[in-house]
Amino acid sequence: MNSRVAVLAFVILLVASPPAGAVSLESAGAVEPSATAEFVQGSELESSQALASVGTSAGSDDVFHRTTVLRHRPDDPETFGTEMTFRVPDPVTQFEIKLERGATVESIAGFERTGERTFRWDEETAEPTIQYAMPADQRGGGEQRGTDSSAGYTFVDTGEWGVVGVPGVEISLHRTEPVGIEKTVTVDGPGATGGDIAFFGAVREYERDVDGETFRLAVPEVAELEESPDDILTALADASGRLEVGMRSDEVFMVAVPSDVDWGSNRGIQYGQSDAWVVENATLDERNPVWVHEYVHVRQRFSTAAVDTAPKIDWVVEGQADYYAGLLALESGRIEFGEFSTLLERGERSPYADGVLADRSTWDDPETDYAKGALVAGEIDRRLRLATDGDRTLEDVFRTLNAQEETVTEADFLQAIEDAGGAEVRAAAERYTRTEATPETWNRSHHEAAFGQSVAAFEYGIEVESLTVAGQEWPRWNASALGRTDSEDRTVIAVPAGESVTIPTTVANAGERAGTYDATLQAGGRVVDSRRGTLEPGAAATHTLSWTPSEPGEYTVRVGSERLTAIVRSSGSVAVTDLQHAPEGIDAGESVTATATIEAADDRPGAAVLAFRTVDGVVAERPVAIRPGEAMTVDAEIRFDEDGRYEIAVHDRTTTAAVGGGTVAGLEEVPGFGISTALVAVAAALLSALLARRR
Repeated sequence: MNSRVAVLAFVILLVASPPAGAVSLESAGAVEPSATAEFVQGSELESSQALASVGTSAGSDDVFHRTTVLRHRPDDPETFGTEMTFRVPDPVTQFEIKLERGATVESIAGFERTGERTFRWDEETAEPTIQYAMPADQRGGGEQRGTDSSAGYTFVDTGEWGVVGVPGVEISLHRTEPVGIEKTVTVDGPGATGGDIAFFGAVREYERDVDGETFRLAVPEVAELEESPDDILTALADASGRLEVGMRSDEVFMVAVPSDVDWGSNRGIQYGQSDAWVVENATLDERNPVWVHEYVHVRQRFSTAAVDTAPKIDWVVEGQADYYAGLLALESGRIEFGEFSTLLERGERSPYADGVLADRSTWDDPETDYAKGALVAGEIDRRLRLATDGDRTLEDVFRTLNAQEETVTEADFLQAIEDAGGAEVRAAAERYTRTEATPETWNRSHHEAAFGQSVAAFEYGIEVESLTVAGQEWPRWNASALGRTDSEDRTVIAVPAGESVTIPTTVANAGERAGTYDATLQAGGRVVDSRRGTLEPGAAATHTLSWTPSEPGEYTVRVGSERLTAIVRSSGSVAVTDLQHAPEGIDAGESVTATATIEAADDRPGAAVLAFRTVDGVVAERPVAIRPGEAMTVDAEIRFDEDGRYEIAVHDRTTTAAVGGGTVAGLEEVPGFGISTALVAVAAALLSALLARRR
């Protein structure tokens, strides 16, 4: 069962070469621009590569948005239509896209072709669009479309219906300040999509929400489910509750596909971030239910294209998924221990047992990772439980791997095992993965001894009232107060990009025995901070977890099942409508109070770090957040030690303070800003604006 499709990612980072000398008082201290690229399938890369600084006036829109519309072509089922439209925010001055292999371009608007599959924005069209056809049928591993004709389909279009992978695109940007990247995918006509997989044809959708994780099940009219939608959603909800391994998606999309197609050994495919298809006749009382197997893949963040695994532990991806599919079916009462034991016993038999898991070249059967991998994963789990009296399990290793931001190596895997269960458990893991040694499946009594132990039960919470941003108390709103129609009235905060968010977290042991907890802070589907500790029954602890978002966008922030929404904004999201100072005249050595009046620049909450600037540079910073339709004032005390007249600036507003007597200490007194230099700077700024003209 080839149940997971890899998604290859190619990243292009373009280095901008902006005009030199385009500097103004209004842009002093601005965030340096940097490059962002998007992975194929729409996941995002945060890059720290900096470009040359350039002065610019930031727009209020700080999200680069891609809308993809897919169209079924029943008269030409070999291809399906794709239309991508890009909404370009003001900070983006240039961008280029590269389409997937197999794309046949049919029309472009606002783009110039630069290669066979590459296109550059013309820098004028507000919403450039490209339309193209993609091959619908795909066989084999999914690394490129239309390969390996001897294998079963992974995606197919029959004319009556189709299930396809949503085309990805590489995007490289030139930007003057951070921007977020968001995508929307829709099907034009009957169908459904989760953003990575799309189904063409009439469907009925069912939903279930579990602790903030929404399951969407699409059942086509042409499919005849063996299980009821309610039972499938119940099994997925149960798996979600039992798998405490970090990394939960906001939404999981699964579609049932007809079984009368040459799927080969495939009975399910998990593709992209959190989408999957499963054959209609899959049942929940199988020894490793496909529905649950594919959901385990969704939770394996460490195996996505953004992180990935080193070759020596590739076996973990499928072995772990098959093992947990069986264990969760056993624990939920859908199968008996004998069936679970049969699942693991496959790994004891030849040819699976003869292979070395860490060396794929020794495998005589391509499904060795499923069979022997599941048995070894189970044996490691059993030994961890015995070594720690049930306190640590394979889930703790799973969670550790999920928290990594780089390729997960064999050393990472073995170290996580040792950290959880000690040197002896690690030694056993090395023996069963680096040699032909194969563990024996344990019996029912041994299973009860390891898996039947009482465990600690931890409850996590967020102290929203004590949340701080940039080290200070921060405004927060209920979703309803912002006019949002979320399914829950979640707490919402607006955060300036690059500022630290500090979240006080509580953990309590509601179980009957002492145990080790892992308090993890997740943002945007990844673990950004964590704390580990031990608690006796009935005891509680508090921790301060933090996260510094670098890119604008909307993020779900989680601790356990508690959630809040963080809307991360760039400085252009806050508009300064007035700037004054008092008193009017002061003596040298005294201070004035500068007061800026601000409001949100668009219909979303605004957040920024307001910089109060004089000829000395930034003399005060004030982090702020404001919701749409409101106005507020922000003060800063500024001291002047010499007589003169001094400009104070915040964003594009200025006011002049008189200190004793003298000339204005404005642009003409800034070092390097004599009359001729100022004229050169103005000319350079005009040239920069011309080169980066918008709309």
